[in-house]
Amino acid sequence: MNNATFQCPDLTTFCRLDELGLEVTGQYVRPDRAVLACRVVAPDDWCHRCGSQGVPRDTVTRRLGHEPFGWRPTTLLIRLCRYRCTECGHVWRQDTSKAAEPRAKLSRRGLRWALEGIVCQHLTVARVAEGLGVTWNTANNAVLAEGRRVLIDDLRRFDGVKVIGVDEHVWRHTRRGDKYVTVIIDLTPIRDRTGPSRLLDMVEGRSKQAFATWLQGRPQAWRDGVEVVAMDGFSGFKSAAADELPDAVPVMDPFHVIRLAGDALDNCRRRIQQATCGHRGRAGDPLYKARRTLHTGADLLTEKQQTRLEDLFAADAHVQVEATWGIYQRMIAAYREKDRAQGKKLMQGVVDSVSTGVPAALTELKTLGRTLKRRATDVLAYFDRPGTSNGPTEAINGRLEHLRGSALGFRNLTNYVARSLLESGGFRPKLHS
Repeated sequence: MNNATFQCPDLTTFCRLDELGLEVTGQYVRPDRAVLACRVVAPDDWCHRCGSQGVPRDTVTRRLGHEPFGWRPTTLLIRLCRYRCTECGHVWRQDTSKAAEPRAKLSRRGLRWALEGIVCQHLTVARVAEGLGVTWNTANNAVLAEGRRVLIDDLRRFDGVKVIGVDEHVWRHTRRGDKYVTVIIDLTPIRDRTGPSRLLDMVEGRSKQAFATWLQGRPQAWRDGVEVVAMDGFSGFKSAAADELPDAVPVMDPFHVIRLAGDALDNCRRRIQQATCGHRGRAGDPLYKARRTLHTGADLLTEKQQTRLEDLFAADAHVQVEATWGIYQRMIAAYREKDRAQGKKLMQGVVDSVSTGVPAALTELKTLGRTLKRRATDVLAYFDRPGTSNGPTEAINGRLEHLRGSALGFRNLTNYVARSLLESGGFRPKLHS
């Protein structure tokens, strides 16, 4: 900056109004907002009907919310000249389509700022409306309309999808109406290591029919291009994928497989807790104290945690918990094995061991064994196709939970889907085009 050449301040350039075909003619700054008086640069005195030159008739004013500077709302006060044709009598006013859409209350720069604030900076609509100096409804309607035009209605967002993940999501916590939706995630960037996962779409309901109907709405060429479908243990998603994507490989991802084993371990611990103590876990109970340690990988245990587990398993009453914990740790070790072929072999051994010969007393392991036996092909398919975990799907679910919390809930599913796509649709680079 030592050799920088400074020029006189130019509000037109500083406020990016030259991009909108406007020129600043004055300013009025108040503590709560800045008002910029503007005029349209390009003349527009030729009749739109007959082509004759018009004469000035009067002037009108148009107000537009503009992108803020220093979080001070900025309003454009555009003075427009109206003309009257001397030949046909037609009356028109200067064209401001470069500055804003017809009847819009936000300039194009203000609208772009609002959209970037929602998508990139994860601002609430209330914060965006405050920055623009407009009402909540004005900001929300403008953002949703522009988001649909630029992002949501752009069918190119479905291009190049090879790996998808599907899961359910609770979008509201009410007693009335269906509270579940099915979310479809693009996991192709994860597999190819080109970027994060992104939300493709969200449909109402959690069933085979909901997912199948969405797949049927996609072109056949797109369905033929899907290679892998990552999912949880819900059989409805697997059936829909088998019917509509017969060539795609279903993969039951590690996140849900380990969760099944973790649930079996927790259920076994609670059952033994009731059998030995006659009540639910309390602060002084050994099983309750070790509830989190039991879910820690064996290779990550500290000396204190190892001692705690040794003392826990020393009691004969806890032998069933120890057996279930052993299966849980074997499954974790299979997924952590660097050699994927060896990891697949280890997981196959776990499936075989819990599928047959499990004592009747280990009810949780028998239930887990039936599930793993039924979905063994899907579980083992993960080791042949790296990067197909449904974990990123759960991450996006977490982002949607944050969105719903910051918005203090949604009552309209259509608006929720639109906001969710803006939040997690992965369209940020296009905003700056």
